[in-house]
Amino acid sequence: MHRHSSFGERFETVLASARAGEPWAFEQIFVTLEPAVAGFFRLQGAAEPDDLTSEVFVGVLRNVATFQGDEASFRSWVFTIAYRRLADERRARARRPPPEPLGDRPEPVDPTDVEADVERLLATRRVRALCERLPPSQRDVLLLRLVGRMTVDDIARLLGKSRGAVKALQRRGLVAVTAAIECEGVPL
Repeated sequence: MHRHSSFGERFETVLASARAGEPWAFEQIFVTLEPAVAGFFRLQGAAEPDDLTSEVFVGVLRNVATFQGDEASFRSWVFTIAYRRLADERRARARRPPPEPLGDRPEPVDPTDVEADVERLLATRRVRALCERLPPSQRDVLLLRLVGRMTVDDIARLLGKSRGAVKALQRRGLVAVTAAIECEGVPL
C-alpha cells in the first residue's frame, strides 16, 4: 500500500466523507497519517507505539465529526491527540515500575527491499539516539514541529507554554542536535 504524507487537494472530500462515516475516508486518514504518528511515538520512546497509534486513530474516528479546519489544522489536531496519549502513557509508566527491558524491537522488514529497510532502520536508530540526548521538553517540541508539522502556536497551546518558550525550546533542541551531529564528524 502506497503511503502519503498529505491529502493534497482531496482533503475536503476525505474529511466530509469521514464525517459521513465512509470507511474509505477513515482508511485514507489512517494511511496518510499513521506512519508519522507511529514514528512520533517510536522517537519518543513509547513503550507500545503501535497500541498508542491505534488509540489515536480510534480517537480520530470517534471525534472527526467535531473537527473544524483545514488540512494543517487537522494534522495538528491528530498530533494533539497523539501527544495526549503519550502524556497518559508517561504518567502511567511513572506510577509503576518499569518491566524488564526487551532490547530494541526490530522494525518490520520488507523482504523485497532488504537494503532499503536496513538503511531505514539504521537511520531510525540514529534519530532515536539523537532524540534521547535531548531534554523531554526540547524533544517534544522538535518532534511535534518536524514529525507532526504543528505550528509554534499550536504547540504552545498544547503544552501550555508561551510562543516564545516554544521557540526557545525549538532553538535549543536544534542547537543540541546540530552539536551532537558535528561531534560525530558529520559536516553540516
